[in-house]
Amino acid sequence: MPAPRSRVGVGLILTRGDGKLLLGYRVKAGETPCWCMPGGHVEPNETFADAARRELHEETGILTDATIEIGAFLHQLNPECTAITVAARLQLADPPTPRVTEPEVFAQWRWFPQDDLPQPLFPASAALLAQAAGQPLPDGWHAYPLATG
Repeated sequence: MPAPRSRVGVGLILTRGDGKLLLGYRVKAGETPCWCMPGGHVEPNETFADAARRELHEETGILTDATIEIGAFLHQLNPECTAITVAARLQLADPPTPRVTEPEVFAQWRWFPQDDLPQPLFPASAALLAQAAGQPLPDGWHAYPLATG
């Protein structure tokens, strides 16, 4: 089966009370190991916030009904796939300890200061974090902040 030519994803920028950001060390077969935010694909009939909550729970075991803010749409164009990735944000003052629930995808979860992130970052995570920090996006990515009001 050929790879999809387009997809819609969501990445969750999860911070805790001290401002540290949650990243998982991604070790998925066939991919270069890297650090990644919780996230994944949006399923049919699922809101962006619901997809972010589901992916957070599936990947870390953390279950929450807290309000998730949708921050921006990022569009990646390359010859293999057109991707729309939605930035979702959530701050939990004292979140539960994340667990490795998908060992075939993640080796560990850790909290990092936002000004001292590990490298390399998963491409979509790098783009979402750059956009959230007001920094230039990696090549091939374009941001479309949501309008309010």
